[in-house]
Amino acid sequence: MAMDLNKYRNKLRNNKPRFNMVPFIDVVFTLLIFLMVTSSFATAGQTQSTSGKPQVQTSSGTSEYYLIPVAGLKKVTVNGIDKSGYIKNESIAVHTTVIDQGEITIRPKNGEIIITTPSGFPTDKAVQAPG
Repeated sequence: MAMDLNKYRNKLRNNKPRFNMVPFIDVVFTLLIFLMVTSSFATAGQTQSTSGKPQVQTSSGTSEYYLIPVAGLKKVTVNGIDKSGYIKNESIAVHTTVIDQGEITIRPKNGEIIITTPSGFPTDKAVQAPG
C-alpha cells in the first residue's frame, strides 16, 4: 500500500497551529494574582510630613542614643532650637527618652527633623552627633 506523500504534505502546509487562549488567560491571571498576593507594597518618596517614632529594627545592647538617618538631612531643631551642627553623614543620634516619650517629625522632602522633647527633659541632651 503506497502513501500519497503529496496529500500529506499539503495537509501539513494548510494545517496552521491554533493557540487556545482560554487556558493561557487562566494561567496568566493565576500568576498575576499569586504575585500580587505575595508582594509587599511600600510607599516610596512620601511628600507629606511624617510624625511618629522611628522604627528601631536591631539593637546590639543597651544604648542611650539611636541613629536616625534621613537622606538629604540639612536641619534639626529641638524645641525650636537649631541643632543642625550635630548632623553627621546625613544622620543624627537621638536620645531614647525622646524617642519613647517625645515627638519626632521627619520631613524628608525638606531634609529636616523637628523634635519635641518630653517635659522636663534637657534640650542639650536630646540629640548628639553620631559617633
